[in-house]
Parts: sequence; C-alpha cells; structure tokens
Amino acid sequence: MQGVGFRPWVYRLAGAHGIGGWVRNDARGVTIEAFGPAPSLDAFVSALQASPPPAARIADFSCRAIDGQPAPAFLIVPSEPSADRRVSIPADLATCPACLREISDPADRRYRYPFTNCTNCGPRFTIAVDIPYDRPNTTMAPFRMCPACQSEYSSPSDRRFHAQPNACPVCGPRLWLASPDGGELPSPDPISAAADALGRGSIVAVKGLGGFHLACDATNPAAVTELRLRKRRDEKPFAVMAANLAAAEDIADLDADERHLLLSVERPIVLARRRPSAPIAPAVAPGNPLVGVMLPYAPLHHLLLAASGRPLVMTSGNLSEEPLAYRNDEALARLAGIADLFLLHDREIETRCDDSVARVIAGAPVVVRRSRGYVPRGIAAGERFQEPVLACGALLKNTFCLGVDGTAYLGPHIGDLENLETYEAYEHAIERMERFLGTQPVVIAYDLHPDYLSTRYALGRPEPLKVAVQHHHAHVCAAMAEHGMIGPVIGVAYDGTGLGTDGQAWGGEILVADYTRFARVATFRPIRLAGGDLAIRQVWRQAIALLDDAFDGDVPTNRIALFSTVAARELAVARAMLAAGVNTPAAHGVGRYFDAVGALALGKTESRYEGQVALEWNLAADPDEDGRYTFEVAEGPGPYELDLRPAIRTLTGELMAGVSAAVISARFHNTLAAATLGLVEMARRRFGDLPVVLSGGVFQNPLLVERIVGEAGTGVRVVRHALVPPGDGGLALGQAVIASAVVQAGQRNVVEDVCA
Repeated sequence: MQGVGFRPWVYRLAGAHGIGGWVRNDARGVTIEAFGPAPSLDAFVSALQASPPPAARIADFSCRAIDGQPAPAFLIVPSEPSADRRVSIPADLATCPACLREISDPADRRYRYPFTNCTNCGPRFTIAVDIPYDRPNTTMAPFRMCPACQSEYSSPSDRRFHAQPNACPVCGPRLWLASPDGGELPSPDPISAAADALGRGSIVAVKGLGGFHLACDATNPAAVTELRLRKRRDEKPFAVMAANLAAAEDIADLDADERHLLLSVERPIVLARRRPSAPIAPAVAPGNPLVGVMLPYAPLHHLLLAASGRPLVMTSGNLSEEPLAYRNDEALARLAGIADLFLLHDREIETRCDDSVARVIAGAPVVVRRSRGYVPRGIAAGERFQEPVLACGALLKNTFCLGVDGTAYLGPHIGDLENLETYEAYEHAIERMERFLGTQPVVIAYDLHPDYLSTRYALGRPEPLKVAVQHHHAHVCAAMAEHGMIGPVIGVAYDGTGLGTDGQAWGGEILVADYTRFARVATFRPIRLAGGDLAIRQVWRQAIALLDDAFDGDVPTNRIALFSTVAARELAVARAMLAAGVNTPAAHGVGRYFDAVGALALGKTESRYEGQVALEWNLAADPDEDGRYTFEVAEGPGPYELDLRPAIRTLTGELMAGVSAAVISARFHNTLAAATLGLVEMARRRFGDLPVVLSGGVFQNPLLVERIVGEAGTGVRVVRHALVPPGDGGLALGQAVIASAVVQAGQRNVVEDVCA
C-alpha cells in the first residue's frame, strides 16, 4: 500500500461518508479505525474494497467491530515504528491521467515539466535509497520543496499528499542536453532539440526511470541499422515506444488483453503481431512478425514522443551483454560510442531496473521479463518462510529472490551473468534488496550447475546453510508458488537446458513434485550437441545430430537445403564427431528440438540470439493445420523416454517433397502437444489425479500452450505462469520455496525418487 496514495484515498473516502477515526501503516499493512452510523460504515467498508487506487493491491481484507469512541474527524496518523519494514517498498508507476493533463495545459505551473508526479504515479523503487519510503530516504532528498509543492505534500485532501518525488520547475530536478563528451549544450527546450535530432537520424541516450534508453526514429531504416551496428546487436528485436494506444495499434494488431497490458500502471513492453502496414523500419525486428511495443510511462517520454511525432526505438542503454547504464557519468563513459546526444537530468537513479516484457499466451497475459513496474511487489508464497531465504537464480535472464515470512520478493531483471559488469550489478542489486527488506538471509538456494556465476556467488556467501536445487524442479515449484499450491503436482518442465542430477543436460521433463522431493517420470530422447555449446549457436549442428540419430547415420544431406549452406569440411567434422562420440554431450531439452527442426525446415544455420530459431519456428506454423506425426514412448529402467525419431523421419521426407514449413511446423507443434498429454496421462495413471503445471522457457510458445490447454481433458487442471516468468527469470522463486521447505523438513537436500 505504501507509495500508491492509499492513506490519502482512505482519508477522502472517510470524508465522503461522514466517518471519523484514523488510518496508518503498520507491520501488517494498513490499519483503519472507523466510527460512524452503521449505514455509513457499511458503505465505507464496501467502497474500500470496490475501488482502491489504480496501483494498490489488496492481498487480504478483514473487518471486525470495535468499541465506539468520540471521533469528530478522520486523521492520517504516523506509521508505527516496527522491525518489519517490508510494507514500505513500492514499485514505479506510469504517469497518471491527471498529471498528463497538467503537463499538457499551458496554464498549469507544471506545463511541459518532465518530472511531474503524484501519489498515483511516478518513480518509487528506482529512487529509494533506504526505508521507510520517505523523501529523505530517496534521491529526491537534495531537492527542497518550494512553498507550493510543500503545501500539496502536507495537505491530506491533495492528491500529492506525501508524494515523495513531488516537484515542479521551481524546486525539482532539471533536464539538459549533453554532447558525448559530457559538455552541456545550451538549449531553451532540450526535449524539442532532442526530438529534432531524432528526426534527422541521430541516436539519443535518454535517461528514464530505471536507466537509460537508446532512442532513434523507428521509421528511419538508416537510423535503426546504425543503432544495430553501434550497439553490436545483430538481429534481436528492438522495442518501440508509441505515443498512445492509437499509435500502438498502427504498429501492431492488438487484442483486448494486449491493450490492457499496454495501458496498465506497469507499462511493460508487449509482444504482439506487427501489422504488415506498420510505419516502422524492417530492421526494428528483422525477419520477425512480432514487435515489442510499449507506451510512454514517464512525463519525459510523453513529451519526447509528442515532439517527435513518430514512434521511437527505445532499447536498453547498453552494449549487448552489458548491464543497463543508469548513472550520468557511467552512461557518458559507456554509451559515448553509440549515442550522438544525451538527454540527462539530475534526479539520480538508485536502482537500475530495465523494462518489463509481457505477452498474451493462449488467451492469458504472461510476464516474460519481470522488472520495472512489477518489482519489488511481493508474491504470496504457498508456504511461510521460517527463515529468510536468498535464492540466487540462474545464469541466463537472471533474477534473484528473497523469501521472508509469507512473501517472496523477486529482484529486477539482471540479464545474463556472463561478464564482470553484469555480475557486479547482480551483487549490488542483492545488497540493496536485503537492505530495503531489512533482512539477512539464513538459507541460500542455488542451481546445481557448478559453473553458473550465480552458483559461485551462492557458494561464496558466508551463510553456512545452503541448498542446491535442480533446475527443472525449481521451474515447476516456481509456478506452484505463484499460485499458492503445495503439491504434489505433475510438472511439465520444458526449456533449452538445465543440469540434471545425473550430470546430463535436462530440459524435456515430466516430474511429479512437491517442494521437498520429485520423481522424474519421463524425458525426451536426447540430441547430441556436435561441438558442445557451439551447437547452441550454430543450430545446423543440432539438425545434423537429430537426423543422424533418426536415420542411423544415413542422412540425405544432399537433398536438404540447409546443408548446402554449410561448409563441406565443417559438416564432415561434425558428422565424424557424432560417429566417434567425441565432444557430443547429450541434451534432453525440448528447446533443442525446436532449434534442430526449425533449422532444418527454415534453412537457418545460426541462432543470432537466444531462442531466435524456436521463436521463428513457432511463428511459421499454419494455425489451421491439425495433422500430427507419430512418436514412440520407450520404457526401461528409470524414466520413460519420448522418442520422436518416427516424426523426424516423416517430416524430413515431407520437407524433401516440398511440403511447406508452415504445415510442417504446425504438425510438429501438434505432435509435441499430443506427446506431452500422453506422458501426462501416463503419470496420472501412476500417481493419481494431480494438477498439471507447465513451466520453463518453452512455454513462452503460444501455439504449444494453446494446443496443450485446448486438448487437455475437462478433468485435467492445467496451471501456468502469469506474473512470474515461465523461463529462467522466474526460476529463483522455485529455488526459494524448495530450499525453505527442505530446511523446514529437516532434510539436507531435495529427495529424488527413482522411477523404475
């Protein structure tokens, strides 16, 4: 409730209903004592539940009678001091309509002021230095409010009552334009000057709420291509910011759920189908029918988009693989070789926080990158954390998680922990979250993989109580925790890779699991990675391994277009490695099947960014095709093994016969859905009528989810992610609840039941 205008709203509501009493924050959340006639009290209680402020989240509401007492007025009283400081961490909120009207009104004192905010909007988490969330503990502390702002801040009837970032042109932060060497460029209107530069094809680094964006004219092919060259970003799509919903609908075909996401207070980037007539350069998302579109979420963005008169690329302010730049001096040092101009301000960002990303999957919104707007909003866990837990997350798309009492707090998106700068950003983000929560972890959870930097970080922590968690068990339990489930469940964990307890790369797993134990019921027949990790980038290597297995080494490479684009010597070396079993580790991941079959049918030799081929293979499918291929399930010691070799032989024949990639892709997706449901049914017969949980990065694939959900029987409860990413960005939540349960049960580690 803190930082969203809840207490002032209660104050105004009490006045409207003639209620006396008081409201305050305390360790439990918000407490109200209300006195008045019974009909007025009933109406007041109903209104409290019916229409809270837009950013407020009421997790629980209880009401009881108390003794009457004289209460001639209603007051907002100071918060009780408490060791429990967790109620005071708000998320950043998009600019509200009232503030937008002010910055658009020439008669208003905040006309065109880019730092306008109120209790319903503005920066929160990203400017907090310490807690409680009061102005002296934010980066607004250096800005002393003028009398007009102080009057607003002090008046309970004003919508800026206790708006900690409250400011105006007289007393607040200022904006300026700078050259790449840091020198301030004289300009009476820095926003209009930046917009003019963007219109001429320049690249501008823009300081936002949680860090810097690199902006350019999204309609200018030369500008977009130049930004790709300077940022060293081959083909991964850029996000586009549109001025308003109508402009966003010119770019993408949006359904009701996608519109709702775009307009939400979190303002994520929304992945949607690009319109063929979209007024943006093809290089924004080369070869990709999707586009990531978002709306302005800070006054600066609204003003810049209005002045530009066109959609803008708004991509993270960094070089590829580096953390987001968020301080002025850091941005000037790191982005000087990319940006032609810098739009800077002097309101410091305390915690970097990248844009969140969401997508509508099988008719339901799913957050696929959880960061600005959502962080640090807590998630009610399925079970209480008896001791504070720090879960360190994965290597890729890293987020961490702190579990305290009954709540799990996922940190902001960190990214891939593959260089020193990102690792340092990860360390600092954990330190800040520990400080904001006022907690010191007792239990440390980490991934089994010994080479993950997150694992090394965990093992280097001083806390002696540490729990190693298997990757796919964590995926399943993350979805369980998000929905408050205790288990057991049948968990379907599909991704690219994660270290299994047998030392192999898992990723096509059917588990029966609760928080303290799991059984591996089924898995996918592994694909050999010819050249090890090199095959994940050079996806033709996965394709040749898949065919080599399906055709027992007798692969018709001369009849498949993909291999005509691979150097003959490289192909021969890869086949020799497969024949000899040298540097060809086995990988069970479903993501590897998407890469291999997608490479084969689309003629793709390389994946330019993680998940590219799988994404393109999904988008290639004909949605009206309902055919499928055959498969087998092998029984033996250990888990069942799904054998797709019959499907691979058939689809290869179709490919050589000229059947379209659209038809083959659809049939492949239909086959995977049918095979998954078949394996689930085998697990249900063996373990009972359990809920089915879908987790892992593969379940960001809408078609596969639609097929599984659509074809599951009416008696099968299928649970999937919503506010926690299904990929590795949500993994830490699963690690946290598992580690807590293991320690609480008095175990040393998770129990793995053997399926014989």
